[in-house]
Amino acid sequence: MPEKVRVLVVGAGIGGLSTALSLRAAGLGEGVAVVDASRRLLPVGAGINLQPHAVRELEELGVGADLAEVSAEPRRAVFADRHGNPVVEHPRGRLAGYRWPQLSVHRGELQRVLLEALRSRPGAEVRTGLQLVDFTEREDRVVALLRDRDRPGGPLHTVEAEALVGADGVFSAVRGVLHPGEGAPLWNGIRMWRGVAEAPLPLDGRTMLVAGSYRPARLVVYPLGGKAREGAGVVNWVAEARVSSPPGGREPLPLRAGEADWNAEGRLAEVLAHFADWRIEGLDIPGLLRSAPRILEYPMVDRDPLPYWGRGRVTLLGDAAHPMYPVGSNGGSLAVLDARVLAWALAEHRGEGTAAGLRRYEAIRRGPAEQVAAACREMPVDRTLDTVAERAPGGFARIEDVLTRDELRTLRSGARRTTDMDVEELNSRPSWGVGP
Repeated sequence: MPEKVRVLVVGAGIGGLSTALSLRAAGLGEGVAVVDASRRLLPVGAGINLQPHAVRELEELGVGADLAEVSAEPRRAVFADRHGNPVVEHPRGRLAGYRWPQLSVHRGELQRVLLEALRSRPGAEVRTGLQLVDFTEREDRVVALLRDRDRPGGPLHTVEAEALVGADGVFSAVRGVLHPGEGAPLWNGIRMWRGVAEAPLPLDGRTMLVAGSYRPARLVVYPLGGKAREGAGVVNWVAEARVSSPPGGREPLPLRAGEADWNAEGRLAEVLAHFADWRIEGLDIPGLLRSAPRILEYPMVDRDPLPYWGRGRVTLLGDAAHPMYPVGSNGGSLAVLDARVLAWALAEHRGEGTAAGLRRYEAIRRGPAEQVAAACREMPVDRTLDTVAERAPGGFARIEDVLTRDELRTLRSGARRTTDMDVEELNSRPSWGVGP
């Protein structure tokens, strides 16, 4: 006999766990099962920034205090050239007028907080080592076929659900069934290396520094929450360099599932080759790169927007629905917002049926999410920073001597587009939570 659940969530990352928590908060949590292909959900990865709109939702889900304990709260972002000369500065979080902070946290710690919160709820079910193979849509249910990852030739598990949510990332198996033949993610020629190190906090300890440009390389540094040795903090760094194609070029790579892996090992020698001669006052960049006990490597990829996220009783969420370049700290934040809206839509439209709720969710979230993804692909901030690198390769004393007022205005507006900043809208918007 097939197993029966109310909602089957594929993927136990930020989006999938937030979905399960949101469904429970909306009174739809009984019979929700989360499955993930990983055998163990380990605290891996590097830093992630949560925008205020995501922090609000997580606070309403009851994990705000636990999250704050393992996070840092950046107050400003400084965009600079490769020598550390500031180009423009933006306030972040509460300093920008939001009622909620922006938080910087290790991705693994965020996943741990969400997983522990979900498992503390009665009846929560998270199963690992299960891969979705296929699903069949019927009028009153979805029939999903799952395979034990450690037994590729073993029997398939059949699960019947009222709804199927694909929150399984850029190589989503659910997306692959909905949109067969889509092909590999698209690579823009930029390779990223990530690391977390115990080191002196950059600048004032409350600042995100974005230095350099993709012509040829840039570095993002910011503090994370967590304990470190005396006199140091926990610092996240992201080193990025264009290694293929002309600036702005796009070329698809023959990537297979697992090759664009957030946990792929990187080599220190490769990343140091791009930054060994960088000198920024108060920041030992080569030393910071060397201090990371582990380096992760990833190509900067996204996908073209879909004509639709789901159909019938099936939908997509987070990176499975709208994978985007990580240039505006949006991926995880938008997955959290997707989850909350999905639960709200299913609860508010339960009288009209599951399919109606899922279509309402997509109608609300698809346009805004894809608008942010498009802005990230355009890289408006980085185009201006490229201009700074071209005009003043040796540095500058005043940015006004390098960029015009219009160019500075374009830089500021581009930063707002890629960080989804709308203070008044967020502060005044009613909650996506579902009342008793």
